[in-house]
Amino acid sequence: MKLVRFGELGAEKPGIVDSVGKIRDLSAHIPDFTGQYLSPASLDAIRKIDVSELPQAPDGVRIGAPVAGTRTFIAIGLNYADHAKETGQEIPAEPILFNKAASCICGPFDDVIYPKNSDRMDWECEIAFVIGTRARYVKASDAVKYIAGYTICNDVSERRWQMKRNGQWVKGKSAETFGPLGPWLVTPDELPDPHNLGMSLDVNGARKQQGSTSTMIVRIPELLAYVTEFMVLEPGDVVTTGTPPGVGSARKPPEYLQAGDVMTLQIEKLGYQRQVVVPFKA
Repeated sequence: MKLVRFGELGAEKPGIVDSVGKIRDLSAHIPDFTGQYLSPASLDAIRKIDVSELPQAPDGVRIGAPVAGTRTFIAIGLNYADHAKETGQEIPAEPILFNKAASCICGPFDDVIYPKNSDRMDWECEIAFVIGTRARYVKASDAVKYIAGYTICNDVSERRWQMKRNGQWVKGKSAETFGPLGPWLVTPDELPDPHNLGMSLDVNGARKQQGSTSTMIVRIPELLAYVTEFMVLEPGDVVTTGTPPGVGSARKPPEYLQAGDVMTLQIEKLGYQRQVVVPFKA
């Protein structure tokens, strides 16, 4: 299934994409894609619904992030071999974990705000997964049982804040709108192998990132096992898994985003995102 949330910010409804790509309204069946409504039982119940009988969402409606109520937003650093190479860094002995504030999550076509005092704003196209079942000390072999689905994440970053502001990467990863997710949450039955997907990101129509999830160093089942060694993940939590080469900070000379720039992202089978960078307004 391709699950989606649609409507104005703060008033999104749950939906499902039908066989011809139209969004159908699920709000008569579930209130939203949060917590218990991401569980295997809830998703199985949705599969039994006759989608053709659901009301259709209005054409051109805003698409929100495909999950609501996220409490923990974990990201993985340097998890693509070709990206680690372009940055001149060694492949980590263990996955690098950092937080993105859940408040940075926004829709896949929402504007991305250029923060106050920023001068090194960067892009990162990533595949993320969303937790559907409370996950603690998960075995890699059981990981898919805990995953509600997969989606695209633009791990927008402020590199000076990330690298030069004395400490945790979270400083450069958590500004308002720095976590576009969507457009869909694609359930694992529709994406049995998330590790062989083409991915790309353009800025103003020029290709900046081109890669594949096949160059991921630590794959999704092992990542979930690793993360849950250190913390419990709850339904609705998000883990974004790293980026292929082509980030602005690794280019020669470095390239950074400016207000007015347009980012477009694609991952095979997961859809498309587009964001315009807009200046901060009080």
